[in-house]
Amino acid sequence: MEQAIFSVVIPNWNGVRHLPTCLESLRSQRLGDFEVIVADNASTDESRELLARDYPEVRLLALQSNRGFTGACNAGIRVAQGAIIVLLNNDTEAAPDWLAEIEAAFQRHPDAGMVASRILLFDRRDTFHTAGDLFCADGVPANRGVWQEDTGQYEECYVFSACGGAAAYRRGMLQQVGLLDESFFFSCEDVDLAWRAQLQGWRAVYAPRAVVYHRLSATGGGETASFHDGRNTIFVLMKDVPASVWRRHWRAIVWRQARLAGQALRSWRGRAARARLRGQLAGLWVLPRLLRARRAVQSTRSVSAEYIGSILTSV
Repeated sequence: MEQAIFSVVIPNWNGVRHLPTCLESLRSQRLGDFEVIVADNASTDESRELLARDYPEVRLLALQSNRGFTGACNAGIRVAQGAIIVLLNNDTEAAPDWLAEIEAAFQRHPDAGMVASRILLFDRRDTFHTAGDLFCADGVPANRGVWQEDTGQYEECYVFSACGGAAAYRRGMLQQVGLLDESFFFSCEDVDLAWRAQLQGWRAVYAPRAVVYHRLSATGGGETASFHDGRNTIFVLMKDVPASVWRRHWRAIVWRQARLAGQALRSWRGRAARARLRGQLAGLWVLPRLLRARRAVQSTRSVSAEYIGSILTSV
C-alpha cells in the first residue's frame, strides 16, 4: 500500500455510542490520503462489531486488555503508516477541512512538530474547549480559552502543546522524542510529550481552521480522572520541568500543589477531591523512579533557558 500522508489513531473503550459520529466525520474529510486506526481497549460493548459491520475501511487493533489512552494510542502509532500521526478522541466530530488544515499548518511551520486543533464543545459549538494548551509558571497545564465564547479571538500562533483529544504530530518528532509515556495511562500525557518535544526544539502551533467538536468527558471523568490529574501533574513536574523553571518559580509551584491539596482536604467528603489528593500522594510515592526518568529527559535538552521561559504562561 502506498504510504498515507496521515494516520488517524482513535483510542476506544466502550465507545460504541460515540464512534459513528466520529467516523462519519472522517468519511467526510476533503483530504483523501489518510488511514484510520481504532485501537480498542478490550471493550465489552459492541464497538468491535460496529466497526466490522459498518466501517470496513477502519483498521481495528483489538487489544486484549485496557491499556488506557496512552497504551492504545501507542499501539496505533506503532502500526501507523502516515508521515503525520493524528490522535483523536472517539467522542468527537471533525469538521470536513480538519485534516487539510492540519496539513497546511505543518507546511507553513516546518519547525512545528505538533499542531493543535481548535476544539469546541460538541453541544455548545460557539464555546471553546481549547485553543491550544498552555503550561503555567506555577507548574499547572491549562486549556487556552476554555469556556470562552469563540469570537475568532485566537489566531494562528505558537502554543505550548496540542490537546491530546485532537493532536497532530510529525512522525519524525515522535521518532526523536519517543511516544506517549504509558505510565500516565491517561491525563497530562500530551503535556509530558510536549515538554520532551519542546526541550529538543520542536514547537507546537495552533491551527484555528482545524476544527473539532468534543463531547467533554463523555468517556471519562469522575474519580478516575481526578486521581490521574493529581498524580500525573506530579509526574510532569518531577520528570519534565527543567531546573531553570524550578529555580525561578519553585514557590509558585509548591504553593499551587499545596493549595490543591488543601482544597481536597476541605472537600474531603467529595470523592473527586479525595481522588485528586490520593493522586498527588501516589505521584510523590514513586519519586525515585521519576527522578531517574528526569535525568533521561533533561539530558536531551537542546534549547536555552530563555526559550523555556518564553513558552511558559505567567500567573
